[in-house]
Amino acid sequence: MSGMPRSDERGPASMRLTYDDFLLFPDDGRRHELIDGEHYVTPSPNRKHQQIVGNLHFLIRSHLEQHPVGRIFMAPFDVIFSRYDVVEPDLLYLSNERAAEILRDYVHGAPDLVIEIGSVSTRHRDETIKRDLYERDGVVEYWTIDPVIDVVRVYRRAEDRFERPFELSRERGDVLRTPLLGTLELPLTQIFAE
Repeated sequence: MSGMPRSDERGPASMRLTYDDFLLFPDDGRRHELIDGEHYVTPSPNRKHQQIVGNLHFLIRSHLEQHPVGRIFMAPFDVIFSRYDVVEPDLLYLSNERAAEILRDYVHGAPDLVIEIGSVSTRHRDETIKRDLYERDGVVEYWTIDPVIDVVRVYRRAEDRFERPFELSRERGDVLRTPLLGTLELPLTQIFAE
């Protein structure tokens, strides 16, 4: 999309893991991902992480039942960008149009929206390596959520790259809106509700 080489066109393939290797990873309750052929393992999420995932899934799914413009999925669910890039976002949204093109047993390509809830062990990766992957491969919108300070950072695509992100805060009473989901309004007080 951005003219950058795809990850499967960089360097010798023998030094990187592939989707075939990914399929052999253990089913151990942790999240396994490949980014540019490098294996990343994340421990199982904590209570607050799961509460936020549940809240967002419920809010978006409820909206989609009334306005069936797409589908929402939660981890674990593979998103396969290439042989060397397989991730499991916390949540992802596919418009009906995009789902028709890339949804099979798993997602084979870029979702419209990817949502990652950060933790101490994933925050840096979410804001750098994963953001770069999502930008390069055509994700339309990417939200990173900081459960420590109750902030959502939103990256939106403008042509071939993400615009400068903007932050929304529970403390300020902000409401998250996205053109991807029409009239949906997500008050941060509901996203972070316990």
